[in-house]
Amino acid sequence: MERSYCQILLVAALILALQPHSSATIKRFKFSVEWKNVTRLCHTKPLLTVNGRYPGPTISVNEGDNVQVTVTNRVATNTTIHWHGVRQLRTGWADGPAYVTQCPIGQGKSYTYNFTVVDQRGTLWWHAHFSWQRASVYGAFIIHPRMPFPYAPSPVVEAPSPIIFGEWWNGDVDSIENEMTLYGGGPNSSDAYTINGLPGPLYPCSAKDTFIQTVEPGKTYLLRIINAALNDELFFAVANHSLTVVEIDAVYTKPFTTSAIMITPGQTTNVLLTADYKVSDDDSTNTNTFVMAARPYLTSVFPFDNSTTIGILKYKTTKKFPTQAPPADYSLLPTNLPAMTDTPFATRFSNNLRSLASEDYPCNVPKNIDKRVITTISLNLQDCPVNQTCKGYLNKRFHASMNNNSFVRPSNSILESYYHHNIKAQYSSDFPENPPLVFNYTGVDPVTENMNTEFGTRVFEVAFGTKLEIVLQDTNFLNPENHPIHVHGHNFFVVGRGFGNFDAAKDTKEYNLVDPPERNTVAVPVGGWAAIRINTDNPGVWFIHCHLEEHTTWGLAMGFIVKNGKDPTQSLLPPPSDLPPC
Repeated sequence: MERSYCQILLVAALILALQPHSSATIKRFKFSVEWKNVTRLCHTKPLLTVNGRYPGPTISVNEGDNVQVTVTNRVATNTTIHWHGVRQLRTGWADGPAYVTQCPIGQGKSYTYNFTVVDQRGTLWWHAHFSWQRASVYGAFIIHPRMPFPYAPSPVVEAPSPIIFGEWWNGDVDSIENEMTLYGGGPNSSDAYTINGLPGPLYPCSAKDTFIQTVEPGKTYLLRIINAALNDELFFAVANHSLTVVEIDAVYTKPFTTSAIMITPGQTTNVLLTADYKVSDDDSTNTNTFVMAARPYLTSVFPFDNSTTIGILKYKTTKKFPTQAPPADYSLLPTNLPAMTDTPFATRFSNNLRSLASEDYPCNVPKNIDKRVITTISLNLQDCPVNQTCKGYLNKRFHASMNNNSFVRPSNSILESYYHHNIKAQYSSDFPENPPLVFNYTGVDPVTENMNTEFGTRVFEVAFGTKLEIVLQDTNFLNPENHPIHVHGHNFFVVGRGFGNFDAAKDTKEYNLVDPPERNTVAVPVGGWAAIRINTDNPGVWFIHCHLEEHTTWGLAMGFIVKNGKDPTQSLLPPPSDLPPC
């Protein structure tokens, strides 16, 4: 009898484990991926959108909600959606990267992304994860917390809309990507940066396309800032105002005040802005408007868009100021906006980030590790095949790699192959966990070194619960660069950063194991390294890649597998019935 009773309890526990959404509030959304004619910079073109909106709709949920988003593909090309930063606990089928966790959604087909937001709150975002569709298919994903904000000594007003940075091309983005892939050259740079899809008055024909944020004097506002740009890290500042950073990648931070922020593609940053500039109703000048500006943080010698997008912070006053678009003198940018090459500012800003590490929001950084993986991040040149035209440097082809391996997406989903134990799987579990050669990575001569890379779909596997450290080492192959590396399925702790070559004996002694910043995307310093620690508590197949889209296209990515744990609640859930086939 006792044995039978225990068996019943085990079965009941298993059933509950396989139904994690039973007690959660369900929030349902419908996405229609479709073309819409959009005009910017006097150019009208069909733009891929969600529900005809650019940027796409904001998803707003509460902490603990079950989220179900039915995506219908109404265009002739494939598509997927990634919920950037959502941990997808046991629901890797809903993560989104094409051919990694799912096959794409075909023309006329639908797929429901079904996941629960567990122990997360703050600002994340969603975007397409197929080809370069992220250029226009993106939007905010806001998780409202159960408990009050821990950083607000006085009432905070939430800004009416998030601030999302993007890029605009006058030409067809698919054609730009295809030409880059065909000839192995670099892509054309964008024609404008945007704030919420609007370039601002510094660009041709764009005075009317300017984002305006209205505020009331004396109030403090929460600004949710997202960098959805395809290929550029950005500085952001507001003239005559400081910003207080309170959250990064949906994790609360120790608040600190700064004149500007640096934000990479993939990252989110919540800041407080107090409308405390003294605006006089008797002032004869138009001092109720202030420039908000974003421009690139430049660490690459390759072509880039060196322009600036601006929006307007506008105070409500009783005086009747002009209501037309900002005049020409708005070309005077905020004096607190860093110069494009200001690596010292970017370094100081990153070093100021700390987890809140409070009783309610502990910092669960692994103090000890089970495994350390060291991987180089490289741009590469590949010899041009015979009878082909190559437009990369020295008439070769550009590629990119991690530990000299350029990631190749298979024609089937890696997660499906892994889950079904497919013996014909198109991946191998032999990703090198250390660089194939040890040398001065940041001092190499890019002209004389052989930079041909290997190609393959290689992943590495770890047991459930492994305390994993990954050291991301930038290299000087072709060009040292600040790379934003995104990890799917897990948050991580940035325990160390530095310039030059990582030295385990020396650098680990300087690790912050008390309150390191917790993120899902880390900016690896130009010509330097970053060490991240992960509690691998989420079974499945996950993607690690550079969030500069051109680098991912060139192969700067790898996969890793977290095996099922011993308990049923530590296992990947079965695939949904509507999972798209390849």
